[in-house]
Amino acid sequence: MITHAFVPAGPAAGCDPVLTALFTPRAPEIGRYDVCTSASPLEQAIADRTAEGFQFGEIEHLEPADAFGTGGAYDRFALVRLYGGQRVRVARGWRQRGATFESVTVLSPYPDAALSRLTDGAMIIRWRWETGELAVGEPAGRRPIIRLSP
Repeated sequence: MITHAFVPAGPAAGCDPVLTALFTPRAPEIGRYDVCTSASPLEQAIADRTAEGFQFGEIEHLEPADAFGTGGAYDRFALVRLYGGQRVRVARGWRQRGATFESVTVLSPYPDAALSRLTDGAMIIRWRWETGELAVGEPAGRRPIIRLSP
C-alpha cells in the first residue's frame, strides 16, 4: 500500500505563474523559479526578506535588459520601451537553510504581464534549489553547479 507520494512543490503562495513563465527560464536544469509581487517599496521588500535570513548586496540601478536578463520569454524591446530610459532598482540576495539554497532578485518598479504599465512596489524573482536534486544515476555531491567549457 502506498501511503505517501512525491508531488513536486508548486509556486509559493502569492506568486504569479504568468509572471514566472514570462521572466524566468522555461525549464531550468536544476531548481525552480517563482515570481511574486509586493506592494511594498523595494527597501521594505528587502527588509522583509532579510528578516527571513536572506543576505543582500547593494541596490543597483540597471538598464531593464540587464535587470531582467535573457532567461525569460518576455519581449525585450517592449520592456525597454516600457521603461522609457528609466533604470530599474535591483537588489540580489541569497540564503542557505540546510539542504535548500535560494537566490532572490528584487526589482522596482516592475512591469505587468502585458508589459503595458510599470507598477510601484517590488517584483521578487526567487530561484530555489534542494541540494538533493540530482540527475538520475549521478552520485550525491558529484554534479557540478557550474560547468566550465574547454
